[in-house]
Formats: sequence, structure tokens, C-alpha cells
Amino acid sequence: MIELIKKMFRKSPKVDFATVIANGALILDVRSKSEYAGGHIKDSMNIPLNELPAQLKKLKQEKTIITCCASGMRSASAKNILQSKGFTVYNGGSWSGLKKYVQ
Repeated sequence: MIELIKKMFRKSPKVDFATVIANGALILDVRSKSEYAGGHIKDSMNIPLNELPAQLKKLKQEKTIITCCASGMRSASAKNILQSKGFTVYNGGSWSGLKKYVQ
């Protein structure tokens, strides 16, 4: 039982976003279009979370994706959707925190 509890609360390995981005990952911002228009990471793609299932054809399966949003909640949902469809994806959390890794 203790092992199960430890496993449930274990932190995921830390992702080196700078390297993942340098290796050509796509940054996918899942905020609304108006939020994105108010500020975003250069060269990121905007597909609002509620539109993501219908817009999967815009994404390439062979490209690593880093999702981001305002706080990390919607990007976590987007990560789950994309992973269930076979994409390699990381949750980058907030776009403002992720932008420090982009050159």
C-alpha cells in the first residue's frame, strides 16, 4: 500500500525543454485565440483546447510537441489528448514560463 501511495505522488522526470525545443519540437499553445493574440511564444502554433480533437490533422505525428497555456491545466489536458492519439508530447505549463527556453 505504501508503494502505491509513493508511486501516485512521485514527480515526473524533469524535462530539458531547451534541448527538446532545440531539437525541433513544436510549441502548441492551447489557450483561446484572444489569449494567444495578447501574447505568445514566437513561432508557436495556436489551437484552442476545445478545438484540438477536430484539428489533429494540422499536427505531424513524427514531430515532438510541447503544450502550453496560461497556467498548465489546459496544456495537461491537451497532452493527454495527444498522447492518446500516439503523439510524443510534453506539458510545458504556462507559456510565460516556457518562453525562457526559446531563443
